[in-house]
Amino acid sequence: MWRRALVGALVGAVALTGVPLAASAADGDAVELLTNGNMESGTNGWTAKGTGVSLSLGYSTRHAGNTSLKVNARTADTDGAYQTVNRLVAGESYTTSAWVHYRDAGDASVTFALTLRDASGHSVTAAQAPVTKGTSSNTTLFTQIGGTFVIPSSGIDLATARFGIETVGSTVTPDIFFVDDVSLVGKRAALPPRPVGNAAPAKAIGASNPLMDYEYGADPFVMEYDGRAYVYMTSDAYELDATGKPTYAYEKNSDGDIVDNSYGKIKTLTVISSADMVNWTNHGQIKVAGRGNGFGVSSWASNSWAPTAAHKKIDGVEKFFLYYANSAGGIGVLTSNTPVGPWTDPMNGTALISSSTPGVNNLAGANNVVWLFDPAVLVDDDGSAYLYFGGGVPTGQSDWPKTGRVIKLGADMVSVDGSAALVDAPALFEDSGIHKFNGKYYYSFCTNFTGRPNGLMIDGVNRTVGTGNIAYMVSDSPMGPFTYVDQILPNPATFFGVGGNNHHAIFEFKNQWYVAYHAQTVFKKFVDDGQFSGVKGYRSTQIDKISIAPDGTIAPITMTMAGVDQVGDLNPYARIESETIAWDSGVRDPYTTTAGIRTEFLGTTNDQGMKLTNINGSEWTALSSVAFGDKGAASVSFHGAGKAGGQIEVRLDSPTGPVAGTVSIPAGDGSTYADYTAELTGATGTHDVFFSYVGSASAQLFDLDYLSFTEATPHVGIADKVTVTSTSRCVAGTSYLAVSVNNGNDVAVETTITTPYGKKKVTVQPGKTVTNAFTSRLKAYPAGQVSLAVSASVDGATVTGDVQADFAAFSCK
Repeated sequence: MWRRALVGALVGAVALTGVPLAASAADGDAVELLTNGNMESGTNGWTAKGTGVSLSLGYSTRHAGNTSLKVNARTADTDGAYQTVNRLVAGESYTTSAWVHYRDAGDASVTFALTLRDASGHSVTAAQAPVTKGTSSNTTLFTQIGGTFVIPSSGIDLATARFGIETVGSTVTPDIFFVDDVSLVGKRAALPPRPVGNAAPAKAIGASNPLMDYEYGADPFVMEYDGRAYVYMTSDAYELDATGKPTYAYEKNSDGDIVDNSYGKIKTLTVISSADMVNWTNHGQIKVAGRGNGFGVSSWASNSWAPTAAHKKIDGVEKFFLYYANSAGGIGVLTSNTPVGPWTDPMNGTALISSSTPGVNNLAGANNVVWLFDPAVLVDDDGSAYLYFGGGVPTGQSDWPKTGRVIKLGADMVSVDGSAALVDAPALFEDSGIHKFNGKYYYSFCTNFTGRPNGLMIDGVNRTVGTGNIAYMVSDSPMGPFTYVDQILPNPATFFGVGGNNHHAIFEFKNQWYVAYHAQTVFKKFVDDGQFSGVKGYRSTQIDKISIAPDGTIAPITMTMAGVDQVGDLNPYARIESETIAWDSGVRDPYTTTAGIRTEFLGTTNDQGMKLTNINGSEWTALSSVAFGDKGAASVSFHGAGKAGGQIEVRLDSPTGPVAGTVSIPAGDGSTYADYTAELTGATGTHDVFFSYVGSASAQLFDLDYLSFTEATPHVGIADKVTVTSTSRCVAGTSYLAVSVNNGNDVAVETTITTPYGKKKVTVQPGKTVTNAFTSRLKAYPAGQVSLAVSASVDGATVTGDVQADFAAFSCK
């Protein structure tokens, strides 16, 4: 929360009802400075201000259009909603306006203010006016606040200015208000030049964290199926465009500056998978939230956050279930026959868990759930399933919020069985997690951000409970009650110097326990490069090992950039999706569209396949620990579509390692796919393999669908087709042995002829015979043997063999 200090003066303010206020500016260059002031793009551009405050949309309560902005859980006058504004000009006059409605808690009349604040809490009141409390019978009766004010020449830092709406001097603070059609009009200063970025890749070669550094993914949950770990994530930095295509896009202000992630534009979930925990295949974005766009499969949802997934046989058929949060306003479910889709919504346009679900609200001994989100699912050994969810901190109850819940799911996984029960987690904030170990049920969660310098009394013991950390509880029953154990995973700020919320999932894969979590480690590279003064809320998933003692105690966990070890080599002789990546060249500058590889749909949904795109010269991707074997790979083939055209250098062990082969893809229309192949040399044994893309650095070279290696075929019996014969002759009284070698193979052979009278190396072309003479320096020689060592290069591999032939005794007469 910002400190409140009034340093500016109100120049003019009015309170009107139903009369629009004209936007004007004295310099004639006035422009609208706010993004999404009419709230028709969800909560995009707006950020909640105040501890526990959240933003959602008002649908029936609105001034105009389809939606208004609803500000929830206010406890102080300065709580509200804001957005960053920049390029304001000191001494200039600005005009502002907003329409406001409140009707529940609060005085009969409350003064609302439009306020400009900097990061240090200094403020200018742009306009303020009393607003009369409304009623539920007239939800479109809004009061307008507006006026003209001057930006002072000192006393406020315009570089960190935020413009927002709040209340002033209320006796009973309205806990909820609605605001619509907010405007700030005036002169904008010239845009300073933006430096060109040169950030280092976030994922070092040889490391396994973050899982991806070319895209973001947050709120991870991991499901194991058929030997693969599937990671489902919130799609940070992805938006649906006008055609319904997920598009990689940061949130930006009107100047094009990347701003804080509001999470209001997130309508998809991202899924990736791996069989070895290092080579991750990107299965793309699942289009979930369909409200207002018609593209997502859930027509009722405006957002899709924090997924959790499970699989279970229903009527003998393996089914997959994907649960997600609609912002903080409900939990939905999708179903599929595969882990990646296609997905359908079985709920006919409604939430699975809502405020009306039994036990969510009005539960004895509990508080109502503030944030109806962050689900975690458990399918027990007997096939019964349970969903954990909830969070938020009611006013004054940060030690025991009592907003966590668990509910049993129906046998079909898309209904509930009975009422939700309280999960009484101390200092709960959000982020339900669940796993089972040795017959015990482990509920884990993120603690809230209220400090407790004197500790917290839990089960009669004073315990240290930090802020934004992961803690856990244990129970003998999936429905609880759960007993608090300890904190295990500190906030990411402890390890990486950048914090934020802490979201995790504990899972077992191939007999090892892991924790997945998110941290702003990719965006931090842009901060380290000097492109930003701080991170912007774009998060990346990482995984580290955890240790569970035989008695079930979880050891403290360390977040690392090194990550986990690879579990098994990659098989090169099966189809490999081009969007399978261990490491890549990274993103140097988030403002440069050609910087960094991307993945996109091949069709209209992710389950129709993905492609690797935005490939420019000097970039590269890599696979880890590729096991070619003793025979090795004879060739590699890429299924791709040319754009500007270029080459793929297949390098071993590093981006500058030896080139095993080069694939050329000609220029094309970007939509016509074909196979492009190159022979390989040296691709034997186990190597990291790097694909270096050669061509223009300012044009997309090609799109790639998949690749495959072809194993070398041994040339069995190459020596069998090499024959050796000998003849003898007498020259000037000396005996000579003549050795003839015939090559019946279809490749040239290198031969080494060894006789009692010398050794010679001879190359014999296919179908040819070569004769070499050896002098004995004797008048006669006894019977003996000729040995022939044969070698040839076949499909990039060296093949060898041996041939022997006897010769008879000979004498010059």
